[in-house]
This record gives sequence, C-alpha cells and structure tokens, in this order.
Amino acid sequence: MEGKMAEKSFALTELYEAWPVLSIDERVEGFELLHRDDAEELFLRLSPRDQVQLILALPPAERRLWIRLLAPDEAVDVIQEAPGATREGLLSLLDDKTRGEVKGLLDYAEDQAGGLMNTRYARLRPHMSVDEAVSFLRRDARDRAQTVYYAYVVDSEERLLGVVSFRDLLTTPGDKTIQEVMRSDVITAPEHLDQEALSHLFARHNLQMIPVVDAEKHIKGVVTLDDIIDVGEMFTATAMGYYEAEIARAVVLALFVPLIISSGGNSGSQASTLVIRAMALREVRLRDWWRVIRRELATGLTLGSILAAIGLGRILLWQILFQSYGDHYFLVALTVALSLIGVIMWGTIAGSTLPFILRMLGFDPASASAPFVATLVDVTGLIIYFTVAEMVLRGTLL
Repeated sequence: MEGKMAEKSFALTELYEAWPVLSIDERVEGFELLHRDDAEELFLRLSPRDQVQLILALPPAERRLWIRLLAPDEAVDVIQEAPGATREGLLSLLDDKTRGEVKGLLDYAEDQAGGLMNTRYARLRPHMSVDEAVSFLRRDARDRAQTVYYAYVVDSEERLLGVVSFRDLLTTPGDKTIQEVMRSDVITAPEHLDQEALSHLFARHNLQMIPVVDAEKHIKGVVTLDDIIDVGEMFTATAMGYYEAEIARAVVLALFVPLIISSGGNSGSQASTLVIRAMALREVRLRDWWRVIRRELATGLTLGSILAAIGLGRILLWQILFQSYGDHYFLVALTVALSLIGVIMWGTIAGSTLPFILRMLGFDPASASAPFVATLVDVTGLIIYFTVAEMVLRGTLL
C-alpha cells in the first residue's frame, strides 16, 4: 500500500514539475492518467492561466466538474485568463449562486482588493450568544474553510460592526453575547485599494485576513494572506510564460528553474531578515545603507560563486555518467553557473536595500520580507536566467 501511495505521489510531482515544458495534448494525457484525488491536487496547484488552458482542452462534459472545484475568487482568476469568446461559456458552467458571486467580483480590476477577495466568509450577528455562534459556525464551516481565521460581526444591512477570533469564541463563557466579545477596531481595506497597498497593510499589521468594505462600511468579502502570496506566484508564472519559446527550443533550461528561483529567493529573504534585525537592534541606521549594500554584495558574490561551482560540477558529472544534457552540455553548465552568481548577488542586493527604502518612505521595514522580496527576486531571477541563456546559447540551443 505504501509503495502504491509513493508511486502516485511521484507521478503527481513529476507531472507538475514537467508541466511548463509539455504541450497541451501531453498535459491532458498526463492529467487524465492521474487518480482523481491526485488530479484535484494538481489542478488546484496550477496557475489560473494553466487551469483555464487545461479546462478548455478537456472534453466539454468534464469542464463543469473542474471549474466548480474552484472558490469564487479562484474562478474569477481563471475566467480573467480565458480568451474573451470563451468567458460566457465558462460562466455558464457555474451554479447560480457562484455565478452571481463571480460576476460581482469581475466588476473589479484584478489587482484591486475587490478583485482579490473571497465573498464567502464567516459572519455573525451581535445579539447571538457565544454557544449559538459556535454551533452556527460549525454548520457553516465547510463552505468557508479558506476563511475560518475570524468571524465578522455585521448588522442587518451587512455593515461591519466588529470581528471575533475563533480562539475568543472557544475561551469565552457560552452565555455571553457576540457584542460583548467582539473587537470593534477592525483593520479594513477599501474595495478599490490596489494590491501593493494591500500587501503593505498585511505586513504592517501582521494579519492573516482583512475584510474588504465599501464607502458605507458594508462588508463585501475578505482577502487572506494566501491571496496576496498567490498574486506573487502569478507574476512568476507570467514571467515563465514570456519565455515559453526559449523553453520549447531548449527544454533542458526548465530543469534548473527551481534551483534559480529558490537560490535567489533564499538569499534575498536572508539578507532582508538580517538588515531588519539590525535595524530593530539599532545596529544599522539609514545612513549606513551603502556600507550594508557593499557587505551584502561581497557576500552574494562569494555565495553565488560557491553554488555556481557546485552547479557546474554537478552538470559535468551527470553528463559524464548519464549523458543527460546533450552535445552542448558545457554551455548549459556555464549558463546555470553564471545565472546563479547573478541571481544570488541580485537577491542579496534587493533583500538588503528594500528595508532601507521602506524606512525612508515611512513604512515598517518588516514588510520587505516574505512575499514581497520572494516575488521580486523570483521574477527578476527568471529574467536574469533566460537573458544569460540567450547570450550563452545563441546559435546553439537558442
């Protein structure tokens, strides 16, 4: 049994990693060979662009099943990626309730809080007792599994009155009312707030979820931290899509994309964390920015050179043992090595510079960490990698 589970897991992972370099027919063929649970897991991992390409390539009878697997905000992302002529057809595959929610979300720009929000969230009335609220939320939780960090208290006109955490509900006597338990000082996001400002709001207040409201304080939905991270992943997927032609001509380049992305992201996050800590301890001030950048540049060059040597050696060794990388293996190895040096140096510079920039702008430097740095370095790292590949491999593989 364990062997079969491992084999299925391997097939899923292998197909997901190979996805960028497969043709649409190969994607459909591999997808239909997966066990149903594995197929669902793979489908939910894909970017909206890949999801809509897969849905449109499947037989019409199967499309309804897969698009209905998505939450309303995820369905919006998929429909926005679809060709204009197919959007109405995709909308018609949704059930009536979800279709109405999706149409409402499509009225917002995709980079606004309203375009990122989930319209399914836990809501309570102020007069309910804690026991009544817990029972209600237990029945209601299945449809709102993505947004169960908090419950929002609203009046009869859906105006936001307050917020209560699930921890508070579980530790408060059951006969108390929600009005007695809730906090009325709720951090909210206007429905037309842009995605960058929304990211700063999450970072500044260290929140998992923020309610989206209109001008009259009616709650329209909620944005989770995962939604902000998903935006970053979409930028990375867009960058990958831009280089589809290069990947198609030199499939071997796709094998090293995870290495390039993770190396740059890790170096950027590490540099950012060190600078933020030094700022908090007052070991570094704004006037020290050039000294810090010079030090991080040297660190990035050293670390990049070490990883480049390891990567170069690994490719050459595998070529000797398994003939894995074709006739131009040395140029491939050189591309990966130079890219690692460039990406890691850029990651350390970006990670160490962003906290200074944010401090000068009056923002909390901690907002330079995690999704912001990772997204910036991921996208620019791909640009560096494929630019180096185009210069080194021109006339051979490209």
